[in-house]
Amino acid sequence: MTATLRAPSAPKPRVDWVDVAKGICIVMVVMMHSTLGVEKAAGAEGFMHYAVAFARPFRMPDFFMISGLFLALVIDRDWRLYLDRKVVHFAYFYLLWLVIQGAFKWPGIALDEGAGAVLHQFLLSLIDPFGTLWFIYLLPIFFVFAKLVRRAPWWLTLGFAALLESLQIHTGWMVPDEFCARLFYVLLGWYGASAIFRIADWAREHRGLTLLGLAVWALINGAAVFAGVATLPGVSLALGTAGALAIVAAAALIADATAAEPLRYAGERSIAVYLAFFLPMAATRAVLIKSGVIQDVGWISLIVTIAGVVGPLALHWAVMRSGWGTFLFVRPRAFHIDRPRPSPETRLQPAR
Repeated sequence: MTATLRAPSAPKPRVDWVDVAKGICIVMVVMMHSTLGVEKAAGAEGFMHYAVAFARPFRMPDFFMISGLFLALVIDRDWRLYLDRKVVHFAYFYLLWLVIQGAFKWPGIALDEGAGAVLHQFLLSLIDPFGTLWFIYLLPIFFVFAKLVRRAPWWLTLGFAALLESLQIHTGWMVPDEFCARLFYVLLGWYGASAIFRIADWAREHRGLTLLGLAVWALINGAAVFAGVATLPGVSLALGTAGALAIVAAAALIADATAAEPLRYAGERSIAVYLAFFLPMAATRAVLIKSGVIQDVGWISLIVTIAGVVGPLALHWAVMRSGWGTFLFVRPRAFHIDRPRPSPETRLQPAR
């Protein structure tokens, strides 16, 4: 790896395999929350538990690596424009969806503990991310860090990030813990972008070898997970990196297939899914468990996962089609701190 490993200077507006990879990631994230929620409510495990466990080493590493993939294209922008796109953008959606999610959770807290407890939870959420929104909260922190260290030697920053991940810091606070655990992958996406794109191209050109490599990786990853060694220092870093690159290769293999279109569609709107999946997930889980129509925990988990992905996509489609409630997924101009002349590119900032 060299310091010049960056994303191509003129990539396509959207790269098909990147959206497919993001689609795979967001499905795995929803699957994890859905499955663990169902299992907690049911007091039992189902077959989906094994899929969640298998994906644990690489589920979030791949998401963060892809988040850093195109960072080189914007890292040298002036601070005002950079902060608008990489900080204020995500802060808007975090605060908005914090209030939306809180509207479903805080009334119960108010009844049990009083209004002061709600205020305390809201203020705490400003420094310790609320619920499933931690990914949105952490991204701006990573982007600001990358901007600050952009002139530092790549090997020094990446080595520092690898050390942080290997230390497996647990303070009990989400921000420092996840910053240390995920920084390496954001930087890997940034510094290694050109190499990652070459891996995707190679995978497409050597499908047989890629399939063989993916099979070997799956065996090693599965063996490490179910042997209980996947979280050991050094092992977690190796599995996270290998798994993230495996998803890149798999996405490149299937990106041209019609069957991959749902994943591409979901990946292009992955942040919208991430913001909104909690409600259809929780509602479907409650209905299925209380009704008792389906007894198998695994099948309940699978159905809840599907609802958690399809529900937000349907909401996003309805909002963008009707024009009603677009503020849910499109940051209004009033919440921009950079005000360039309007253009087709800058007029809307979708949450994807």
